[in-house]
Amino acid sequence: MLCGINVILAVSLNLINGFTGQFSIGHAGFMAIGAYGSAMITMHAGRGWAAALGASGIPPALAEAGPLLIALLGGGLLAALAGYLVGLPSLRLRGDYLAIVTLGFGEIIRVLILNINAVGGPRGLPGIPGWANFFWVGAGVLAVILFSRHLATSTHGRALFAIRDDEVAAEALGVDTTRYKVLAFVIGAFFAGVAGGLFAHYLSYLNPTSFTFLKSIEVIAMVVLGGMGSVSGSVLAAILLTLLPELLRPVKDYRMVMYALMLITLMITRPQGLMGSRELSLAMFRRRRAAAA
Repeated sequence: MLCGINVILAVSLNLINGFTGQFSIGHAGFMAIGAYGSAMITMHAGRGWAAALGASGIPPALAEAGPLLIALLGGGLLAALAGYLVGLPSLRLRGDYLAIVTLGFGEIIRVLILNINAVGGPRGLPGIPGWANFFWVGAGVLAVILFSRHLATSTHGRALFAIRDDEVAAEALGVDTTRYKVLAFVIGAFFAGVAGGLFAHYLSYLNPTSFTFLKSIEVIAMVVLGGMGSVSGSVLAAILLTLLPELLRPVKDYRMVMYALMLITLMITRPQGLMGSRELSLAMFRRRRAAAA
């Protein structure tokens, strides 16, 4: 479940950092908005809807499906709105300056949550229905992967890649760079909000400490390790970096040291990432099999 949620986060950030070449380190803020937004929808309205549908004889799984879908979409739209608001004024900036703005945004969101009693403040938000299961996480993973792959091969995707490679040249050729950069922020934030909603309905409890600066760095590490612009790489790196700390749990005293050393080794041996800018495909496996034969 956590692997799937991290896959959604990594692929959604790849739309911003990998496809468009921006440097956003505030993804945990979008995740937090989606998590708390979807949780509040479920707790204040969705639970009642599910109870009413269940009382009418609808099976519990189906009664919960509609309210959960509305909550996930609601959380995603709230995060997308935040992505638009932070993206529009800040995308006049580039590189390190944009990174600082997005970092500040993520910290503002976390501090606001800490000071809002309606969402639990520093105590956290308990009592969220645990409706998220493997089906919902799998559906989210499938949606973000299919969307990203189709976007990459579309005209809009080519415009994003052109901005990444040379923004000045892309603008000279008629690409509306501001519009496309904001669009990437909005789409990436939407899927991060959906991942946050799944996270909330999986754990049934939210705490602001789950959405710190370190969470954003963790997602960036997945994108960089997988390969900037590679959807397949983001998926593989998200699964690897989610499982690796658990696999190292038997060596608890040295777990994080070994984790860091493995990351450094991977980046030294594969500075372009696990996949570079390539994508896994059946054709790739056929070519390798034919070469081996």
